Amino acid sequence: MTADPQQVLPRLARLLDGIDPARLREGRKGIEKESLRITRDGLIAQTPHPKPLGSALTHPHITTDYSEALLEFITPPYLEVDDALEYLRDIHLFVYEQLGDELLLGASMPCGIDGDESIPIARYGSSNIGRFKHIYRHGLWHRYGRAMQSIAGIHFNYSVPAPIWETLHHDEGDSSELTDFISANYFGMMRNLKRQGWLILYLFGSSPAVCKRFFTSRPHLMAGFAEFDNCTLYYPYATSLRMSDIGYKSENQTQLAIDDTTLAGYVSSLNRAVSTPYPAYEKIGVKVNGEFRQLSTSILQIENEFYSTVRPKQVAEPGERPLRALQRRGVRYLELRSLDLDLNCPIGIEDDTARFIEAFMLTCLFQPSPTITDEERQAINDNQLNVAQRGREPGLLLRRGLRTISLRDWAEEILAAMSPLCRLLDGEDSRRPYTASLERNCQAVRDPEQTPSATMLKTMHTSGQSFAAYALRRSIEHLTTMRSQPLPERRRHAFQEMARVSTAKQRQLEQSDELAFEAFLSDYFKQR
Repeated sequence: MTADPQQVLPRLARLLDGIDPARLREGRKGIEKESLRITRDGLIAQTPHPKPLGSALTHPHITTDYSEALLEFITPPYLEVDDALEYLRDIHLFVYEQLGDELLLGASMPCGIDGDESIPIARYGSSNIGRFKHIYRHGLWHRYGRAMQSIAGIHFNYSVPAPIWETLHHDEGDSSELTDFISANYFGMMRNLKRQGWLILYLFGSSPAVCKRFFTSRPHLMAGFAEFDNCTLYYPYATSLRMSDIGYKSENQTQLAIDDTTLAGYVSSLNRAVSTPYPAYEKIGVKVNGEFRQLSTSILQIENEFYSTVRPKQVAEPGERPLRALQRRGVRYLELRSLDLDLNCPIGIEDDTARFIEAFMLTCLFQPSPTITDEERQAINDNQLNVAQRGREPGLLLRRGLRTISLRDWAEEILAAMSPLCRLLDGEDSRRPYTASLERNCQAVRDPEQTPSATMLKTMHTSGQSFAAYALRRSIEHLTTMRSQPLPERRRHAFQEMARVSTAKQRQLEQSDELAFEAFLSDYFKQR
């Protein structure tokens, strides 16, 4: 399978001179998917993490995020998208067997909020690491409120095939160690994902509306919204309110100068944020009247608190800080964090979307990626906010360099750059799945009414349903769909065994801790 050399990005063209194009398909894909457990009347579940699912602290594939009710499903990394999605589907089937009368909310934006106290903070037991995770979440509550932390999304993890790194490293005559070359190029890839990541919000954003009750604890954020009905607020051309300034945004973090030029700069700048006190958080205190309110008074309690659309990742060993893992072993994969849950899909993401994301991320590797200046960083932030709130607005202009460009023109340039790579990823597959996905998304660029956000608002209007009512109806339909599908017995047994082992591991951690929690905390932050 070849691609037109006149259309191929120069770096990709050079790579194809020395490697079998089939190696491009060997990147590993993993998916992390969050979903709120809710009751049949749409309220956030107040029940503990279901015991048959095992320990949220130690289970490798079924855990919780911020809330006790916010489940997180993690697939292993697979060579084939279909295998990752099959594993994600099987997790859903197993979980649905254990939920009783509860169900999973299929939307990213939460419903059924009755103030912060209605969102239970996740608990992980009495071990030091379990307390650490719980107190961290307490800190997020005091800093940002609980509503923001109950938003759900999809994280798409992608690692570039090893043969590509080896070939590029050799052919480009780079004198650095291979590990350093890989990390440097992942950072270049990450910068391009930030520059062009607004496209993900436009094409796959599925949160154009939000319940008024979401703002109970932060009513000032309601200003500027239009009223869809008595229960729902929206922006007429919004794509992803999850990724707007009411979602994963933090005012103090907008001032952070996190270095995305090099791995060393990234680690250093994040370490600085984790160790620099912030006056507003000093007022909260760390331990007040014998109770921990947060892990520290720094700008960030830990590096995970840094909200970014994409993160460099390395697999951390038990007790190892993520930054320490990166520093020791370099970047292993990138985590793209800007995908909304697809409310029309029972598992939150379609294969079509996953293939597009894979091709998009890999394309970003082959494009030039200069350092992001302060001015460009502001443009990136502005573009994301504008697309989140107004992405389908006719004639919307974005900032690129010192000039403006229409969203449509820029999107078509990005899609054109992806086209040869999609043909290469298709290989000999007669279905042409990557090219077909690209073509469908080209149609959505030409006609904004074909985007998920437009479809959602249209359906809500036609049915006369509020966002909460519509999301609940679709979630019940997903429950029915999933419970009608058989879970392979081998997979059920595997999940049951994981649940048993994870429960035993948590118990072992709780029994083996010897350090006082304050000493454990001190040792953790000493890692550099």
